[in-house]
Amino acid sequence: MYDDLKVLDVHAHVTVPTQANELLLSMLATNSALASPLSGGRGLPRKSMVSTEQFREAAAEHVAYIDERGIDVQILGPRPYMVLGWMQPHLIPAWARYVNDMIAQQCSFFPDRFLGAAQLPQVADAPDTKHCLEELQRCVGEYGFVAAYVTPDPDGRRTTPGMHEPYWYPLYEKCEELGLPIIVHGSNSADPRYGVVPHNYQLGFVTEQYLSTQFLGHGPVFDLFPELKIIVCHCGGALNRFIATDFHLPQRDLSNNLFYDTCGYDLHFLEAAIKQRGVSQMCFGVEAPGSGGAVRPETGRTSDDLLPVLRDFDWLSDHDRRQIVHHNPARVCPPLAKVHP
Repeated sequence: MYDDLKVLDVHAHVTVPTQANELLLSMLATNSALASPLSGGRGLPRKSMVSTEQFREAAAEHVAYIDERGIDVQILGPRPYMVLGWMQPHLIPAWARYVNDMIAQQCSFFPDRFLGAAQLPQVADAPDTKHCLEELQRCVGEYGFVAAYVTPDPDGRRTTPGMHEPYWYPLYEKCEELGLPIIVHGSNSADPRYGVVPHNYQLGFVTEQYLSTQFLGHGPVFDLFPELKIIVCHCGGALNRFIATDFHLPQRDLSNNLFYDTCGYDLHFLEAAIKQRGVSQMCFGVEAPGSGGAVRPETGRTSDDLLPVLRDFDWLSDHDRRQIVHHNPARVCPPLAKVHP
């Protein structure tokens, strides 16, 4: 809690036992779509290798982790580096369905702590995003999911049109109709230059998320879909080097449509991001548990423990902090504020 307001986190990923992902290994090894052990669906039948109790224990560890960091409710989505949009297209829908079933299961274990966001079965060279709508509607209709994750570059080869192009319009239209925010998060990159960098998918996060801010800001998307709301993860991937009045940046008001989370662990970067993006467009999001496990030497706390960081930013007012940790997330995703213990 912060000032008696729930801390609402827009950036979190499903936590499952490691062996739950053996289904993915089997699909890759056999080149066969396997049915979700949690809901069936298209694909060869497959029994679950994990008990409900094991799933529940993993979810409980997740809850304990966010309890330690003062987080009340999270939007829970897929782990982006595990989306694997470079797989054979016939495998992608089965994997997305299973991931969404696991997200829904974790939400059902702790309905006062988690709301679901769908992994979409994005095929990079499809004519448009219509192929994603069936799974999106299943997640909303069956599970009550409140958001959708997208990666701007599903196969890691930059073959998908930019996020301002008509390829994306069927998804934008459906999300605007359903009132679902889109959460933009990079995934794997197949750039061979990245091989020297450990966990090099993080580089894809930076480039693709920043590019999405530019394409969306300069393109016609928000003219065509004025009620659409999009959150770009990790503070937008990268910051702008131009001043706000420079013509290189979109000279238009994006404050009703384009938002960013606070998932930047370096304090200088996070400070610059909030000041550059503006408090009104920042939503609390920390990816806990996730990539912020490194410990700050000065505090002995992990870098994803960002609520104390925001409290220590003395250039933020209490009103600013309340906007970031509660009011902005609730504005972008109203169901967050309606979750009751």
